[in-house]
Amino acid sequence: MNISLCIATYRRSDRLSALLDDLVKQQLLPMEVVVVDNDAAGSARAVIELRRALGSPFPIHYTIQPVKNISLTRNRGVELATGDWIAFIDDDERAPAAWLRLLAETIALYGADGVLGPVEPIVPSDAPVWIRQGRFYDWARMRTGGIIPANKLRFGNVLLRATLVRDTATPFDPNYGLTGGEDGDLLTRLVQQGARIVWCDEAVVHEPVETARLSLRWLLLRALRGGQDFARHKLRGRFGPLSLAGRVRLFTRALFQALLALGLVPLSWPFGRHRAVYWLLKVAANFGKMSIFLGWHYREYDVKAI
Repeated sequence: MNISLCIATYRRSDRLSALLDDLVKQQLLPMEVVVVDNDAAGSARAVIELRRALGSPFPIHYTIQPVKNISLTRNRGVELATGDWIAFIDDDERAPAAWLRLLAETIALYGADGVLGPVEPIVPSDAPVWIRQGRFYDWARMRTGGIIPANKLRFGNVLLRATLVRDTATPFDPNYGLTGGEDGDLLTRLVQQGARIVWCDEAVVHEPVETARLSLRWLLLRALRGGQDFARHKLRGRFGPLSLAGRVRLFTRALFQALLALGLVPLSWPFGRHRAVYWLLKVAANFGKMSIFLGWHYREYDVKAI
């Protein structure tokens, strides 16, 4: 398989350097790596030059996409990729040596157009106890070869048939460029067009959880954004046609679930802070769904690194 590996990066030089160290040790090497820097100052350039100087078994293409927008940055990577398949991995993840080989083998075994794998969080040992107990950063897992439900599709660890991604001039919608959700939007569109995307539970990558994310505020905002992503995709018909009655049900169900979860927060607190936080995150996610009806979008990438 001719695989182009695309990485969007923004001011994570140390993490990017560690990822590139992992990629040169892959059991199945990509034919090329495309790094698109969303920092107009080109802060990742030194990392790329050092990796080239140390030696690389594949060419590393580097370019800057100066407008702060994750969709435009990902689209630039697709433009530069020349392989028959395109893999995407986040710049703060670590890839074990078997990672890309396992994704490719799953594609071949199941005759799929795309494959996703798990992202396992690495929570620091000194993180608050309630965070370690809550497992708030975990992805859902499923059996290898299973078709992924539309509402579980996301990036971070994915390999796709390149022709599917290149079918449009802007595979990642720039309207999601500061809010996030561009990955789910693309993948659900591909599935609607007939793409077969499966899961590979063995193709794990690891994501060290940054200190800045070890807070209730960060978790609440991420839950809110997740709810907004779901509602935006739902209203756009990404999970199937949605009638006016369906829109009303979406809002009223979110309202009911938010109120129910809010009531469960104090009831669950005596059984552990992590249990109360679980329900608080449900409140935030459902508030996020309702907020889309009011036209408000949390612009996560406007205030932090990609």
